[in-house]
Amino acid sequence: MKSTPAPPRVRRRILDLGFSGRAATRLAVATMAAGAMVAAGAVVGLVAPAGASGGTVNLVAYSTPKAAFGAEVTAFEATKAGQGVTFSQSFAASGTQADDVVSGLPADVVNFSTTLDMDKLVKAGLVAKNWDQNSTAGMVTDSIVSFIVRKGNPKHIKTWADLIKSGVQVVTPNPFSSGSAKWNLLAAYGAQLTTGQSAAKAQAYLSKLLSHTVSQPTSASTALQAFLAGQGDVLLDYQDDADYAVHQGEPITVVTPAQSILIQNPIALTTTGAKNPAAKAFEAFLLSAAGQKIWAQQGYQPVVASVAKKFTFPEPAKLFTIGTLGGWTKVNTTFFDPTTGIVAKIEAGLGVSTASG
Repeated sequence: MKSTPAPPRVRRRILDLGFSGRAATRLAVATMAAGAMVAAGAVVGLVAPAGASGGTVNLVAYSTPKAAFGAEVTAFEATKAGQGVTFSQSFAASGTQADDVVSGLPADVVNFSTTLDMDKLVKAGLVAKNWDQNSTAGMVTDSIVSFIVRKGNPKHIKTWADLIKSGVQVVTPNPFSSGSAKWNLLAAYGAQLTTGQSAAKAQAYLSKLLSHTVSQPTSASTALQAFLAGQGDVLLDYQDDADYAVHQGEPITVVTPAQSILIQNPIALTTTGAKNPAAKAFEAFLLSAAGQKIWAQQGYQPVVASVAKKFTFPEPAKLFTIGTLGGWTKVNTTFFDPTTGIVAKIEAGLGVSTASG
């Protein structure tokens, strides 16, 4: 399918509903192997090639890692491979970014919130079908869903049940534009299942949760800004976004719920980027030990085990994966189909738009 140009709009213990231990093969096996090889400097595709000799990299990513990418770009430019390389960067809601790339937004390296958005580019012939066939299964960072509350947690919000108490106002992005919102709602739903609730009761919880939302901005970043501006009592967000806000001195407290979902963020070269030495070098740097250390310093959980073991991140007592819930293909249809999805029906009843982008 050929794209038609258009102006751009512009890990930790895992509980798998009865199964304990590490349920994610990538984390337990592939990533550990990758980490060991990275430490030895021997992972094909994870060690930055020398001398990209300048060039331009078009980076398109979901909204949250803008500041982190700033640190990554600066570090990359100081390497031999990054000398003379210039960057064009675009950050917005994950779904919006994927749609814009399909519509013609120049992109060499793409980083999305979910693999659903990467799938859009694969279907459009803009990213290779085997994009995830590497030592990190196509992922560049991990995270979890956390609660951001007002400084000192005045409403004593600690559990998922607290979010639907009378008078509690919730902020979360719109799931039909934001990957973060999908993760948030799936964390909420899965949390109910891990505590023994039925699927029906978990769905009922989602309905109550969404009825408590006072704002559903288009992306995680805009949702954070809305919360910092005074909207709501609690924001559902990436743990890394929450950490960034804390480090910026914002008057907030971060709460790690007892149950949360493992967020896995994909990265890939587009078909154009695969022909761009600078883009290839940059992606390799992001997945190298040096690049992964920077991610960790910016609050993102590394996907390379040799790096991850050097840092400490929040650990929910019960951590489940998207695989626990059936995988993205099933989950997206069941929950986020704009017409028949569980969430779409709830949102429609609340008068919230289910239009993508």
